Amino acid sequence: RAGLPREADALIVQVEERWLSAPSGYKTVEEVVVSTNLSAAKPARELVEPQAEADGESRTSLERASQRIGAHFPEWKMETLSLKGSPAREIIHSAKEWNADLVVVGSHGCTESKRFMLGSVSHKIANEAACSVRVVRGQAWKKGSPSRLLIGLDGTKGAAAAVEEVAGRMWIMGSEVRLVVGRDASENNSKWLVEYVENIRKILEHAELAVTELVEAGDPKQIISASAEEWGADCIFLGANDAGKFNDAKNSYENHLLGSVSTAVVARAHCTVEIVRKK
Repeated sequence: RAGLPREADALIVQVEERWLSAPSGYKTVEEVVVSTNLSAAKPARELVEPQAEADGESRTSLERASQRIGAHFPEWKMETLSLKGSPAREIIHSAKEWNADLVVVGSHGCTESKRFMLGSVSHKIANEAACSVRVVRGQAWKKGSPSRLLIGLDGTKGAAAAVEEVAGRMWIMGSEVRLVVGRDASENNSKWLVEYVENIRKILEHAELAVTELVEAGDPKQIISASAEEWGADCIFLGANDAGKFNDAKNSYENHLLGSVSTAVVARAHCTVEIVRKK
């Protein structure tokens, strides 16, 4: 339901999270066990076997993922990679090294307090990856049903890239797009804004998508998230690029960086969010 092509190269990455080693002066697990006069055989099993079991679980998990993706995309060429370390850092590094176009990651659904203390893996990847990132939230949907796609617009190159990405994907017949523009009330009826939205409408309709639009005064972060939930969107598409002005119109105010908007929307949205970055 992401509109991805029938043929692609996919790298499935699994990262086993590893914490930093204990500071010098602290006893290791093995040292503690030996100091209690237990047999050496017991700590060896306790230390080695869980790791071997964990490696086996990683391989099994990667195999299951490959089989599941292969069932939907039989023509995809798939590779797997098992790593140890910081999940966000390892995924960002792997994506850059592999020259990925898109990273797909699940949302862990952290509470605000946990996200503040630890940082969400998906949020870090969405903010720091050099390519597009799709943060997925599971939703109930009927097989074969059309998709509902919401695109946040702000007149930047990033927003244009998001429109281009949606127009170039393969969607189920009958899929819809809602264009959402959060604007200053004084700008809502500007001629250039009407022309801007109309030009985007034509691009998407040419891709056989049904298009509606919502131009509303207020904070884009709140408008996009609320509209997506009210409309029942499957995915929100946002650009992440340099800031700009709508159509470079005279006296138009400079828009919010979509980078900050996308971060807030990823945190608030009830549905999948894809941040589009053109390399």
